[in-house]
Amino acid sequence: MSGKLYLVPTPIGNLKDITLRALEVLKTVDIIAAEDTRQSLKLLNHFEIKKTLISYHQHNEQGRSEDIINKLKEGISIAIVTDAGTPGISDPGSVIAQRCIEEGIEFEVLPGATAITTALVYSGLDTTKFLFRGFLPRENKDRKPVIEELKDRRETLIFYEAPHRLLDTLEFLKDNLGDRKISICRELTKLHEEIIRVTLLEAIKYYEEKAPRGEYVLVVEGKKEEEIEKEEKAKWEHMTVEEHIKKYIDDGLSKKDAIKKVSKDRGISKSEIYKSSFDI
Repeated sequence: MSGKLYLVPTPIGNLKDITLRALEVLKTVDIIAAEDTRQSLKLLNHFEIKKTLISYHQHNEQGRSEDIINKLKEGISIAIVTDAGTPGISDPGSVIAQRCIEEGIEFEVLPGATAITTALVYSGLDTTKFLFRGFLPRENKDRKPVIEELKDRRETLIFYEAPHRLLDTLEFLKDNLGDRKISICRELTKLHEEIIRVTLLEAIKYYEEKAPRGEYVLVVEGKKEEEIEKEEKAKWEHMTVEEHIKKYIDDGLSKKDAIKKVSKDRGISKSEIYKSSFDI
């Protein structure tokens, strides 16, 4: 009979955020696979948990996942933990979950600490729809295509960032997204937790005067509906009515619905728009 795998979230700062269920699992498994065994040992010592620790990080995730699968098949129970937060979210964990699914091995994902939702609620921005992108690529040639995909999204955007790259990333976001609202969450749940809610330009000025320290979550306002409408209006203002109708038909609308849309866009009666659609 196979052992069981547990993906166990750990506190992102405040040790009191550990769950009773997480502690129970860590106490009962045979092995704990940790992103940094030294870091996890501090957590385990704090809660007086003595277990065999093995390393499981981004540089050995593929190979170690196979070792873990073999151990699970031998009936050994294993918990995966990262330095902070939920395994699989910008940290190792997704590879072993995929391997378990492929091998038909049971695993459990425990709920718990993650900086994403904490920062999102702190931000005061739209929480009904959001898009988490983690760390942007380091090189401009790699991150430019990423931001191109995101710049027209209406969802609130969430990024992680390290202190030494913060100012550069803020300038990059400002250049590519415009001066949007941003909530910058630093050292969440820790002693020096700080939340600032400003615009990207204000954030740049702030960190030009104050050196960034700690780990950051950036929560950026999505593209505003009125901005999207303004851009759409600018596009069709340079079209003839006929071209405008054809555009909506090419987008998949029926001719009747296209006429309705053009009428609304231009503030002209449907009967007037209809006259321009005879040859379409």
